[in-house]
Amino acid sequence: MLDIGAGESSHPRMIAERLRPPRYDDRVTAPTIRPMLPGDVNFATEAILRADWGDRRAWFDFATSQPECRPVVAETDGRIVGTGVGTVNGTVGWIGTIWVEPAHRGAGLGRALTNAVIDGLDAAGCRTLVLVATDKGLPLYERMGFEVQTRYQILEAPGSGPGTPVDPAVRPFTEGDLDAILELDRGATGEDRRHAIRRFVSPESTKVLALDGEVRGFVTRAPWGGGATIAPDPVEAMRILEARRRLSGPDGRVRVGVVTENATGLAVLGAAGLVPVWSAPRLIRGEPLTWHPDWIWGQFNHAMG
Repeated sequence: MLDIGAGESSHPRMIAERLRPPRYDDRVTAPTIRPMLPGDVNFATEAILRADWGDRRAWFDFATSQPECRPVVAETDGRIVGTGVGTVNGTVGWIGTIWVEPAHRGAGLGRALTNAVIDGLDAAGCRTLVLVATDKGLPLYERMGFEVQTRYQILEAPGSGPGTPVDPAVRPFTEGDLDAILELDRGATGEDRRHAIRRFVSPESTKVLALDGEVRGFVTRAPWGGGATIAPDPVEAMRILEARRRLSGPDGRVRVGVVTENATGLAVLGAAGLVPVWSAPRLIRGEPLTWHPDWIWGQFNHAMG
């Protein structure tokens, strides 16, 4: 589903992958890959919805208006038949939303979209490339030089009833919190996500856990509903989670995303009643990351981290 890459250099197998032409016959016009523009958002969204792959409208709105994103489409006969998005987080690049219309699958278009996104990330100076794959797509990415770094575990719980007390230490974001949030996020992810955090944070979208005047963790929501959640301490992370459950109400549901290295977090979440709902491998290529995966409790999405 997703891809990324850097440093393909002169490896013969990778060069062959990139140069092998798509397997389109004379009856089919080979798609053209070009940058996705704001005017493409509706058409790309509708194409993906027809394929039952979910609503990506808010994500595409962001990607086509954010300078750090490199979205592309595949187009044939004036119709969008594929998408891909790269996101530049400093020297770390993410590949995501690699989608191909069912009628065009099996002809190399997914690989071509992935390589187009990789080229954009390479040009932006990304030295580490990250993606989240389906198990079915994993062999392709491994052939492209990616290695499994870890695995995301997504867990879910219902919201809390109105009688649940509100933790006074979990409060809305203020402008004075921004530097602390950016520092925590950089330490957790090893990435520079200032561009996204600065766009998303507000008193309505973001909550911080403040203890003795120090920001110890935060959650900030993206327009499409995903939420980056960072907290170095598992007990403090649970305070943020419980506040989220309280705000969701008894009819809502709350999801968190941790990686397998966070064994303590998985145990704490299980004890709190969260149940696994999804899992997928996270792959990496290029320079290794200096990060703290056990600080991470949620993602904006699995196309940008």
